[in-house]
Amino acid sequence: MSHACAPPAARGPAPVLPVVAVIALLAVPVAPDGEGGATPADAASGVLVLWCAVRLLLHRRRPLSPTAAVVLGLPVAGFAVAAAVTAVPGAAVTGFVRCVQVFVLVPAAVLLLVRDRRDVRLLAWAVVGLALWQGAVGVHQYATGTGASYMGREIRAVGTFGPGDVMAMASVVALGLVCAVGLALGSAPVRGEHLPARAEPGARGRVWAVVCALLLVVPLALSFSRGAWIATALACGAQLVLAGMRRAVRAGAVVAAVAVVLVGGFGIGSALLQERFSTIGRVADAPDRSVTDRYAMWAAAAGMWRERPLTGIGLKGFPEHRDGYASLALSSGSDTEGAGAAYRKQPLLSPHNMYLLVLGEQGLVGLLALAGSWLALLVLGLRRLVRTRRARGPGLDCALVACGLLVWHLADFAYADIGGPTTVLTAVCFGLAAWWALAGDDPAASRKAAAR
Repeated sequence: MSHACAPPAARGPAPVLPVVAVIALLAVPVAPDGEGGATPADAASGVLVLWCAVRLLLHRRRPLSPTAAVVLGLPVAGFAVAAAVTAVPGAAVTGFVRCVQVFVLVPAAVLLLVRDRRDVRLLAWAVVGLALWQGAVGVHQYATGTGASYMGREIRAVGTFGPGDVMAMASVVALGLVCAVGLALGSAPVRGEHLPARAEPGARGRVWAVVCALLLVVPLALSFSRGAWIATALACGAQLVLAGMRRAVRAGAVVAAVAVVLVGGFGIGSALLQERFSTIGRVADAPDRSVTDRYAMWAAAAGMWRERPLTGIGLKGFPEHRDGYASLALSSGSDTEGAGAAYRKQPLLSPHNMYLLVLGEQGLVGLLALAGSWLALLVLGLRRLVRTRRARGPGLDCALVACGLLVWHLADFAYADIGGPTTVLTAVCFGLAAWWALAGDDPAASRKAAAR
């Protein structure tokens, strides 16, 4: 049989499976009274980076294109400068390693291990699966009164992450919702494309994605996380617009109608949701305790930056310098209990704003380097998405997933920062965004990668 008539080479074990393992390990319950530290998913992300390095050595491949190396490597300069001015050497080392892991090494490993659009869809469905699991646990917590404490009742959905990180489940569910929306808005298969037609999503897959997206609305609402709500609305709205205005209006109407039905069916919970929603529009007029604390920490981070505008106070420096810059309005900590954990006062060790955290600890040098990398990913990703949609090419669902995840994080970073067990998922999401923005779309390269 000639080579031309030979069937396509079978795809061996996917190199991207270690990334799936990282996502899956986030389903492992966190100790209720845990004090943070490394998680199984963090350890798996280290193995992921080593696995990628070994593959590069064995196959003697050039690690990254020049553009990818510059975009992903740019934040290292800011991290290095901030580490150099950190007063405590131990904090400098741990802070530098953590930042490089989350924003450089893991995203680069994901970029290099993803072979084609099928791998992107595999990771997107893995995130959706994780979100469904955490969301199911969260809905059960709300229904049975075994969640984290909220307004005197243990009804807040936190999944397996416990009350010490009430934002974790909201983030996972929101990211799963963004992935599901992107998969649902994908185009039909394109004939004659270099990947088999079965590599493109069918109508059944898009229907399941719609079902998953609608199901995830419930636990997202029960998380009572205003920041996650806002970021998800912005990301999904951007996905709908990027998919086409006609589809955006049709899908938006369906989602709005279903959301009203689901929220309306919560009974007494609807009053709590309405109260939580109403606080979004009046945080400046009548802020609650959490908003007041957040404003105080934002002011403290801004004060650190004003004192050392170029380099900041150094990596991991916010907790140590917080009291020297915070106003008297800042409380001693937030009260946490429920979901299997006893009452404790959790200290406020970050400003809950990634941009201000970077500005305070790394100064203008660090913020420009890190935000410049993110902006480059966004511009390159959107440009490729627009070209794909105009040409009616394949992979629109992958584009919407990647760009949606990036938009979600850029919006959420105005209300949150890295930290906690889901930080490694943030790194994976940046890797997916980097693959869409920076990876080549050469058919020969894709076939060669698939053969390996």
